Amino acid sequence: MTQTDSLPEFPVRRADPGVERQVLSEDPALMVVSFRFEKGAVGAPHSHPHVQSTYVARGIFEFQRGGRTYLLKAGDSLIVPSGVEHGCRCLEAGELIDGFTPRREDFL
Repeated sequence: MTQTDSLPEFPVRRADPGVERQVLSEDPALMVVSFRFEKGAVGAPHSHPHVQSTYVARGIFEFQRGGRTYLLKAGDSLIVPSGVEHGCRCLEAGELIDGFTPRREDFL
């Protein structure tokens, strides 16, 4: 008989008004996080030392990165280099799946 371990479950947390964040998986080297946005919600401009990969699972977002603006829709992705200011505004309710390397200790 084989023992099956269950994966840890992470709580859903409020990140900003109209934005929920949930860690999906994590390791010291990498973290995957879901951000669910209501229409009109804003991910405030910020920067961090982590390299970030953002994938639009659903919705439409106006995304700012390093002084440039991008219109991202379901299926689009982009990379945010370490230390680069970025943020977004949700134009159509949706979800972003972000990868961070190394993991965001502040999200645990």
